[in-house]
Amino acid sequence: MLRSSGNRSEPICPLCADWQLPEKLQGPKDRTLFLCPQCQLIFSARKDLPSAELEKAHYLLHENKIGNKGYVEFLNKAILPTLPYLRAGMRGLDFGCGPGPTLSVLLRNRGFVMDDYDPFFFPELKTAQAYDFVFATECFEHFFAPATEVHRIRQLLKPNGTLTVMTAHWQEPSDLPAWYYARDPTHVAFYHRHTFDWIARHYGFEIVYTDNNRVIILRKHQPENKSKL
Repeated sequence: MLRSSGNRSEPICPLCADWQLPEKLQGPKDRTLFLCPQCQLIFSARKDLPSAELEKAHYLLHENKIGNKGYVEFLNKAILPTLPYLRAGMRGLDFGCGPGPTLSVLLRNRGFVMDDYDPFFFPELKTAQAYDFVFATECFEHFFAPATEVHRIRQLLKPNGTLTVMTAHWQEPSDLPAWYYARDPTHVAFYHRHTFDWIARHYGFEIVYTDNNRVIILRKHQPENKSKL
């Protein structure tokens, strides 16, 4: 999204839509990034957004499958801290599961009912289904429109449902040119801990766990009961 400013256009934050002028940052190689002063999201310039064809081809290069022990151990960094908030038999969604669903298999083995969603590989999202929990592991950084995606995920969750997000948090803007996470051409949005504080406040979540590095768990607020007059 762009805003007009005289004879030029300036980007608007795709998460909070703040109209303050974002800070222009240097990313890896010739990538241009912007830092939102309101929600602290770092987002890619439109010119650097990948095509759908590039995205899909890049994801197909990943070896993210149930037989990959290293990948399973990686996912367990999100699964294990979430388990205390879940009960066997609950229904969950792996949002952005990729071509080889793995997290859903691990959770089915623990007694949960699981669905998979990915816009490229499993595009049929059961929008009428209310989920007890949603995992979004290594997908928030791919969101062109984080506000749209966070709203959609929230709508999929039951009250008191949990959202587990796994995405590397940026620490210092000066690190961006050499940061491996920003070197991935399909990574277009980067979150700070303060970004998740903003998400929690504006989308009705409570942060119940964070490792302050990559994994954060949010619980959807229960609607307030309104007495009938």
